[in-house]
Amino acid sequence: MRALAPRDLELIRTQFAFPDRERIVANNAASTQPPLALFELLRDVSETYENVHRGQSDASIRTTEMFEASFDTVAAWINAPSRRSLSMHRGTTEAINAVMYSLMADFRDGDNVVTTLMEHNSNYVPWHALCREILPRFGRHVECRLARFDRETGELDLAHLASLVDDRTKLVCCTGGSNFLGTKPPLDRVREIADAGGYDQPDGHRGALLLVDAAQRFASTRLDVQAMDADFVAFSFHKLLAPFGVGVLYMRESLRSSLPPFLYGGDMIAEGQVYPDRVSYNDLPWKFSAGTPNILGVIASAQTLRLIVDLVGADAERAWFRSDDPLRPESVEAAMSIVTDHTSFLTQRAMDGLSSIPGLEIHGVPRGQERTPLVAFTVHGQSPFDVARALNAQGVESRAGCHCATLAHHELGLEASCRVSFALYNTPEDVDLVVSAVRRAVETPDAFRRVAALPEAALSAD
Repeated sequence: MRALAPRDLELIRTQFAFPDRERIVANNAASTQPPLALFELLRDVSETYENVHRGQSDASIRTTEMFEASFDTVAAWINAPSRRSLSMHRGTTEAINAVMYSLMADFRDGDNVVTTLMEHNSNYVPWHALCREILPRFGRHVECRLARFDRETGELDLAHLASLVDDRTKLVCCTGGSNFLGTKPPLDRVREIADAGGYDQPDGHRGALLLVDAAQRFASTRLDVQAMDADFVAFSFHKLLAPFGVGVLYMRESLRSSLPPFLYGGDMIAEGQVYPDRVSYNDLPWKFSAGTPNILGVIASAQTLRLIVDLVGADAERAWFRSDDPLRPESVEAAMSIVTDHTSFLTQRAMDGLSSIPGLEIHGVPRGQERTPLVAFTVHGQSPFDVARALNAQGVESRAGCHCATLAHHELGLEASCRVSFALYNTPEDVDLVVSAVRRAVETPDAFRRVAALPEAALSAD
């Protein structure tokens, strides 16, 4: 675990706009900053932009080639068997909803779904809605069960999870990395627990299906969906330098072949195959691509992955950005190892600094243990929102709230917390500035309350 060399970091930061504005970007768990090269790419692609799968012009053919190649890039990045197992959505939230709607008709009266108290709302509320609002209208009663976590360490209670899974558990849903506690659950153990349930799936498989919300894990760890052995994996590109509303759902290909689509119409229909008595669907992966997709967003997001390999110098033999050549697994592994080491170093440095501030409590995974690159904390006697405003007054961008991890906050008796989070382009000096800003906010809160109370005109005056 080590930080990038100062010279390498300096070069990386020249590829972004925010350093010139002297911003301390520490809200990366929400969204990261986009590289300038992506906007140049979009400008160039827009000169010959056309719709995909809907034209015979050179422009349409070339745009279609770039769009389809993007699926291959993403498949290589997460070690999916092929593009056939992928679909693109507006984000992780929509991807998880796509699973819910595709599975909805398969639930039987008396089934259950098991998820955890540490989930992002997007991996709980759809299942709550399915069990409490949607299926009861069809006369089916399905239970949503919630596994606990350790309040001190943020560790998922695997024994409790196992006790909730039985032969009527159709689906287990688990975060790959908590956006509040920092927890990275042992997904191999979660897979074993899901398999032990014994549910009789329609395809003859016994055991619960497994869905992993990998939004935070994707940001700092190499995703290998085959090693993960999950049936569904969802994540979003805006957590890893891409600026657009593009999320990915990996689904085991056998399930993609058998399950119905989430949305109907447009590109998911086989060409010319609509009749009064029948409709035939397109080949995979387009069966799950209704309507006109976010073409430019998908192309730019996939190219962001290639740019990351170049930015961190993971492959000295060639440059990958703006090409469609098949990504080498070793290049992806090397790139994300560098990202993991760097963000882990920054996070532990932040943990060390913040833990020395009197009255400040860090929530979740303890110091020295692997966690997602974020630190959520509260300060005794101070509102997390006041702390975040005080940080903003010092040029540090953080976030206060429940971070959409509402169940976990309630479990800890918290209304909110303040969170700082780190990405590839952050420096050790950024972390030190964050810690110093938090210390000043804690030690002299009244000064920052006065600043927060001033009208915008006063703050912007010379």
